[in-house]
Parts: sequence; C-alpha cells; structure tokens
Amino acid sequence: MDCTQAIRARRSIRKFKPGVSIPRADVETMLEAAMMAPSARNTRPWEFFVVENPELKAKLRAAHPYSSMLETAALAIVVCGRPEDQAGICLEYWPLDCGAAIENLLLQAAALGYGACWCGCYPALDRAEAIQAVLDTRSIPAALISVGVPDEAPAPKGFYQTDKVTWL
Repeated sequence: MDCTQAIRARRSIRKFKPGVSIPRADVETMLEAAMMAPSARNTRPWEFFVVENPELKAKLRAAHPYSSMLETAALAIVVCGRPEDQAGICLEYWPLDCGAAIENLLLQAAALGYGACWCGCYPALDRAEAIQAVLDTRSIPAALISVGVPDEAPAPKGFYQTDKVTWL
C-alpha cells in the first residue's frame, strides 16, 4: 500500500478481533515509522510503551475513560512526551512532535493491515497522570493507541473541503 492509499484507508477502529497477536516485527515497523517523524530541531522528545499484558491493558482502560476498545485490541502503544529532551525555543513543541509520530504510527498500522485508534491523553492532565501511574513513568502520555486486527470497517469521515482553503 502506498502513502496515498494508507492515508485514505486509515480509520479509527474500535472493534478488534479478540485473541489475535501482532508479530513483534510488525510492531517494530510501526515504531520505526513513528520515530521517522519530524521533530523540532530533531530533538525526538518521545518515548513509547508497548503494552501486551492483559492486566496492564485493563489498568490502562481504567485510567482512560474512552479506551474500552483495549479489551479486544492486541496491544496498546502509549506515546509519551519527554519535554526535558528539548531545550530553549523547542521546549513547548513536544506535543506537536508526538502528534507527528502518532500519525506516522497510525498510517503504518493501516499499511500493514491493522486497525488502530488514537485516544488522546495530554492535555487532559487527569488522564495523563493516571496513565503515568500505570506505566510508572515521568514521561507525559500524549496518546494511548489501541492496535489490532479490525473487526469493523467504518466508512471514511475525512474529505476535502474547498471552503477550508485560501489560495493566495
């Protein structure tokens, strides 16, 4: 699948086929795609937690009110920001950098035939802090992403809107 196809095929998947695991090589391909994202001054202020353990996935579900799909997802990938990795003028850019990494990860998942759903954490501090506690990290959770084999095929929601474009 090429880039154009992956962009148009990507959906937020909330229903997964239960009991399916994802090969480690595919997870690493998704993580590599995430880490290929641009970041301010190439500071790469991110950290990734891959959660396959059912008990930890249940704790993440309890920590994030909109992550019920983790019950059947093969795994969760929590993308965390590390503001301390940025200095000076880049200090406030870590959420943007993590967002770029998240989108790359989602597109790579779609290109590999997996479904995924982006559940935002930061700037909802209650969610971010609850997930920090589950993961025992000081990094700031930007998003919790469920990944698995889709058990639904939602219609596309995105489309081109000419009224949102100004040509100068």
